[in-house]
Amino acid sequence: MKQKTNKAPTKKEAGTGKLKIGDNWNAITIIALSQTNPLKAIAEFVENSIDAGAKNIQIVKGKQKGQHYLRIIDDGQGIDDFKYVATHIADSIKRQLKKEGINGIQGEFGIGLLSFWTVGEELIMTSTGKQGEKKRMKLVKNNPGYSITPVSTLFTGSGTELLIKPILPGIRQLSGEKIQNYLASELRDRISKSGVHITIRDRAARKELAVKPRQFTGRLLHNLPEVRSPMGEIYCELYISEQKPENRVALYRSGTRVFPSISVLEHFSRPPWTSGYLEGLVDVSFLQLTPGTRDGIIFDDSYESMCRSLEPLEELLMEIIAEQEKAEEEKTSKKILHRVKKAIKEAFLILPSEEYSWLDVYAGDKASVKNGGNSLARNDANVIPEDNKTNENMTGLVEPGTAEHDESVQKAFFEIPGPLYRAMISPATSIIGVNEKKTFRLIARDRNKRLIDTPLSITWSIKEGNGILSKKSGEIIEFTAPDEPGLTVLEATAVQDDIRITAESVITVTDQIIPKKGEESTAGIKKGLPGYTFRNAPGELWRSRFDHDRNLVIINNGHADFMFASKNNTRKIKYILRLFVKELIIANFPEANRHELLERMIELTMYTEPAVFGDYIDIYD
Repeated sequence: MKQKTNKAPTKKEAGTGKLKIGDNWNAITIIALSQTNPLKAIAEFVENSIDAGAKNIQIVKGKQKGQHYLRIIDDGQGIDDFKYVATHIADSIKRQLKKEGINGIQGEFGIGLLSFWTVGEELIMTSTGKQGEKKRMKLVKNNPGYSITPVSTLFTGSGTELLIKPILPGIRQLSGEKIQNYLASELRDRISKSGVHITIRDRAARKELAVKPRQFTGRLLHNLPEVRSPMGEIYCELYISEQKPENRVALYRSGTRVFPSISVLEHFSRPPWTSGYLEGLVDVSFLQLTPGTRDGIIFDDSYESMCRSLEPLEELLMEIIAEQEKAEEEKTSKKILHRVKKAIKEAFLILPSEEYSWLDVYAGDKASVKNGGNSLARNDANVIPEDNKTNENMTGLVEPGTAEHDESVQKAFFEIPGPLYRAMISPATSIIGVNEKKTFRLIARDRNKRLIDTPLSITWSIKEGNGILSKKSGEIIEFTAPDEPGLTVLEATAVQDDIRITAESVITVTDQIIPKKGEESTAGIKKGLPGYTFRNAPGELWRSRFDHDRNLVIINNGHADFMFASKNNTRKIKYILRLFVKELIIANFPEANRHELLERMIELTMYTEPAVFGDYIDIYD
């Protein structure tokens, strides 16, 4: 059996040559179908008008004789040679103009008109050239032919009108707002630099919209280093704002957007571009676009040059973002501390004051309102005086007619409380000894938790148990415990016009009170609610410590529990609040055993957590 041998190629089979299109119409079809985004196609039609020097462009979306249509009208230079446009696909005259040094022109592939295939069935383009002759060209989807006819008209104005009809069924619901938003981002710089005025008339929705270049909401970063590349210009306009997933830096080429986010490119799929702090654009004039879709780039030497040129800028942006993160962390810490302190204040209104009197919760509050020392009306704090006397030596008051007085009057006007909505007795629970006396007060608030300082009709009674009230009406009363232990339920009813709200307070009368700490152990702590700070101590088991000298709760932000809690804002606030509760209880009850400490922690946590998350109804009801 003979073995087959490879024959040497003949002279006819060997040689060199040039690639050719075997089927022109098949190539045109492939090019036309390569554009799959109808919004991108509309943007290309608008860019053609901008390249023609148009100053006014109208986009009309409507319906006529049962057919949906899209019309684009401009006042540009118009088209002189329709036949050249139809017979020179992929051989754009704009490329030649660029070689001649004419700037401000974007197209270069000569295939923009074919994008109408992704919008509608046929395209009718009417234009007046430089010679004043008006002509019309018609192209039909999936049809290789074209027709050019003269148009008789009484007035021949300049410009071009492009009509696409009927619109494809899949994009008939494309609204004017969507077109507006897309063009505002896609052609942001082109619109700004050319000064073109673009309006959209959505006749189906009866709306007329103006396309304005997209504005960024963050803070513009000034004095960024100039990005240099030997291949051309790179323009960066970057803004920094609060971290949001929708914050992105777009990639542009000569004023036209290529990618909504530069991070879609693998090289830039990393911080700072993916941090969520930056928005804006990077415009690279020398990038090579993919001719088919015009929404991709070629990864050639120009792309490599862009990557290298942006490296120094990336280092600076990382430093700026680190500073932003630090500032946001400080801001968040202040907000958390405010909420934690507010929650503890609310809880201490309910808890027995004699058991938590070690801490001056309202230290630093100077304003005090007459008629019972009601400071809640000014700063949402509440100190019940030992005696129901009027404070005649008030501080922080201003004289009428002064600027301070006018400002306080204006502020008070916008903080006028609404009608009565809820009421509570402070304290809501208490433990007192037999035959001891204690002062109670009714706190009334409106729906927005503002204190009602207008006179109310308030009546007091003992709903259950025994005891003596100093009086039956008024905001503040004094209760005298009976000579035998028991449980007393105190009830107060506030009336404002037709509104009636009732609140209760549970009093435990006992013959044995929990021992209180001596004055020496509490004198150094009564400094008001402590603040907190962070100390990074990874690997150490402690979660928090109380620095009595500085009145600070030190939180270990290197602990695994803190890092887990920080992944969710609500969880982080709850974690810090519980650390506060732990440190306050330990400082308040140094002689208590483990069982008593846990009981106190549960008690204080139960009243602070609903307050810090706005669940006031559970407390007041």
